[in-house]
Amino acid sequence: MFLETGRLILRPWKESDAEHLYQYASDAEVGPIAGWPAHKSVEESRNVIENVFRGSECYAVCLKPKDEVIGCIELKLNGHTDMTERDDECELGYWLGKPFWGRGIMPEAAEEIIRHGFQEAGMAKIWCGYYDGNMKSKRVQEKLGFQYQWTTEGVDVPLMHEKRTGIVNSMSKDTWEWNRMYQAAKAVQMYRKVSDYVDAGGVAAAILSSSGRIYTGVCVDTCSTLGICAERNAMFHMLTHGEQEVKKVLAIMPDGHCGAPCGACREFMVQLMPKGYQGIEVMMDFESGRTVTLGELTPEWWI
Repeated sequence: MFLETGRLILRPWKESDAEHLYQYASDAEVGPIAGWPAHKSVEESRNVIENVFRGSECYAVCLKPKDEVIGCIELKLNGHTDMTERDDECELGYWLGKPFWGRGIMPEAAEEIIRHGFQEAGMAKIWCGYYDGNMKSKRVQEKLGFQYQWTTEGVDVPLMHEKRTGIVNSMSKDTWEWNRMYQAAKAVQMYRKVSDYVDAGGVAAAILSSSGRIYTGVCVDTCSTLGICAERNAMFHMLTHGEQEVKKVLAIMPDGHCGAPCGACREFMVQLMPKGYQGIEVMMDFESGRTVTLGELTPEWWI
């Protein structure tokens, strides 16, 4: 399995990666803060590749265009993590060579492996943690959207022969989907006066289809009845690309808050999915995460 981002290739580890692994894993500022000692030789690094980096979702992080390792990222599946005992949950682990810190590389790699975990590996929740004092890892997890769960004192760190304070975070697939939708809608919400008769972008919407793809749209307001709401604009975009089933709807209003679709948009969704519209989820308040179903918003249909 190979995963790819704009700048990175995530691929399985190879024995020939040992020298590059040692180059970065021998740095005392890389491993110890994550709970493992700095490597002392290329042979030790080779042994780690052969015996530790063998998980089915363990990847070498390589910077394009070269195929040289600069870090590691892994989804630790059930049986290889103490954070869960469920097959549809896993733990995210990662580290990066010091010369590449501060360039947004690890969030980029993590966003892709999280996408893979939720969309392709069948995960419902991903756990992640860090030891108290590891501010870089803390910031990465906050940037990715992980939510705090608990803090544990006196966590055993066997490879370092010491105890530390551990902080545990998690992210559900549901939260991940809403976060992506919010960011997608926010990216297209650019209010502008197109002409003396047309405004656009006061409201922006994101639609999550049954395939997992996100479609966006903005409202277009005119001095007559020729305009369109952002939600229907996004759904027309979805229909243009051959899809017709809506799972989730999110609309960002001019004040930056989320709100419910208007009556016309609700009616369109009901007509689009007459046998399944009740289950469509609608984001009401992104800050608190409050959602309702279209069935709750539209309990009775006129047909």
